Amino acid sequence: MKTRIDKSKLTQVVADARRSRQIREQEYREKALKIFPWICARCGREFAGKRLRELTVHHKDHNHDHNPPDGSNWELLCIYCHDNEHSRYVEQEWHDGDTGEEDETTALTHKPFAGLDALLKKTNE
Repeated sequence: MKTRIDKSKLTQVVADARRSRQIREQEYREKALKIFPWICARCGREFAGKRLRELTVHHKDHNHDHNPPDGSNWELLCIYCHDNEHSRYVEQEWHDGDTGEEDETTALTHKPFAGLDALLKKTNE
């Protein structure tokens, strides 16, 4: 038997969750901007004025609920470096799989420069 979901109730729950997330993000963003210089921790670009909105708070442990008041889990990253960091994290999880360890059977065996010295010798003759 399927249960019927009240769409207005679901919409309200989603809206409340988004609003609380925005409030939480604003709180730790304000704290981080007071603690750290307005410089991207990766690329070193400085931000001020209207461009300050391009500077984001990155959670080093990727847990957005871990917000110590001293900022030890945060670093300021520009939107580009922040996207790069998260894509690297997702790729790492994908490659590691559930075990978190590399599988020896998937080790790379291709050697792109194997035999290059012989080819170079042929072209020089």
